[in-house]
Amino acid sequence: WACSTTSGWYYSGGGAYPGVSLTCPLPGVPKAVFAAAESRERFETRVTVLENGLRVASQNKFGQFCTVGVLVNSGSRHEAKYLSGISHFLEKLAFCSTAQFGSKDEILLTLEKHGGICDCQASRDTIMYAVSADARGLDTVVNLLADVTLQPRLSDEEIEMTRMAIRFELEDLNMRPDPEPLLTEMIHAAAFRDNTVGLNRFCPVENTDKIDRDVLHSYLSSYFTPDRMVLAGVGIEHEHLVECARKYLLGVEPVWGSGQGRAVDRSVAQYTGGIIKVEKDMSDVSLGPTPIPELTHIMIGLESCSFLEDDFIPFAVLNMMMGGGGSFSAGGPGKGMFTRLYLNVLNRHHWMYNATSYHHSYEDTGLLCIHASADPKQVREMVEIITREFILMAGAVGEVELERAKTQLKSMLMMNLESRPVIFEDVGRQVLATNTRKLPHELCDLISQVKPSDIKRVVTKMLHKKPAVAALGDLTDLPTYEHIQAALSSKDGRLPRLYRLFR
Repeated sequence: WACSTTSGWYYSGGGAYPGVSLTCPLPGVPKAVFAAAESRERFETRVTVLENGLRVASQNKFGQFCTVGVLVNSGSRHEAKYLSGISHFLEKLAFCSTAQFGSKDEILLTLEKHGGICDCQASRDTIMYAVSADARGLDTVVNLLADVTLQPRLSDEEIEMTRMAIRFELEDLNMRPDPEPLLTEMIHAAAFRDNTVGLNRFCPVENTDKIDRDVLHSYLSSYFTPDRMVLAGVGIEHEHLVECARKYLLGVEPVWGSGQGRAVDRSVAQYTGGIIKVEKDMSDVSLGPTPIPELTHIMIGLESCSFLEDDFIPFAVLNMMMGGGGSFSAGGPGKGMFTRLYLNVLNRHHWMYNATSYHHSYEDTGLLCIHASADPKQVREMVEIITREFILMAGAVGEVELERAKTQLKSMLMMNLESRPVIFEDVGRQVLATNTRKLPHELCDLISQVKPSDIKRVVTKMLHKKPAVAALGDLTDLPTYEHIQAALSSKDGRLPRLYRLFR
């Protein structure tokens, strides 16, 4: 196709226009200047360490709003020397009155001027205070975050309100139709009995009246120190964030004083395996015109690896390959309808209501588990089916299913990282653990490199461990822990023959 205007093209209506090729510049029009890709450095996470040990990390992102927050290397795993439930209390007490702000309402009104919202989440290993607001209000936001983390008033009234909120949450937890949060607690407690990530994430009812300001200050003095904190921001200039950090977080005397608290608990997670059973009447969990049928819930898990290890990526691919979900799904692309737990379990055993794979990973350990739900009379068959799936993980891995799992994992990763708050949490958690951050394209390269032999290797290593089991509901027909352990040690995942004969 030459660039020519000698001929014309005709519309269906009969009109004509010059026959200029779309690949050639128009005559007499200035040459177009196209936007060039900026250097990769602009998109890398920048980290600065202040004199007091506080790390400041930022990631540039186009937009008017920013997400900024403080992440603290502190959580329920560090409560061995304290009353269990302190992190739960701190989560509920976040963004209440401080040295500068007289009440939570004052904080919310201050944020409202910058279109801001705030949130705090406490997990087993991290407490995260976050604010999303207009980037022009960065100075105000960092000032507020510094006050919330280092100068909370923790008034008697606020502590009493927190006790009430926690009691209500604990009641609600036991009444929810979805048992997943409760089962997650139980499987961690079974896998890491009485240590680190096996410690209760929720405050036990008996501790709600024992936790007061003195207990909280004692804990804060040990764990809320600058060297255990990261100030992370997304959507702001790094230099501006560092400037605000120096202004509000450097040389600040916390409300609990600068004296050294108890020694920090640096215990490494010890995987124990074991079983935790909770007999519970689930027949009236969800009443109404279409009540949920009575179900028994089982979760079986095995130790995987830390997110700092190379095997973390193969385990993430394995988890995606297992997939699963509820017995009902609208289907469609990306719903995981071709994962093993759908194809091998839910599609073949219509009486199973749920079969889902989960992977929990921490800085020194991990847990890969499968949650399954069925009628109480089908518990034995359900356990046998799930143990068989664990055994089959070590078998042949199809090239198609592996590529599908890798593609789905990369897709999910990139989709999640479209969200600014997710980028913030990713930046904060990675810098808190490793002082640096692997970028999405690096993670995608690592995912692409996973081979069938990698899956087989990590599964073989995992199957040598004792299982962790959590069981909730009517457990009359639940096999013993020894039988479940024997099934996982067998070649086909079946329960011992004598057990099947005499049930």
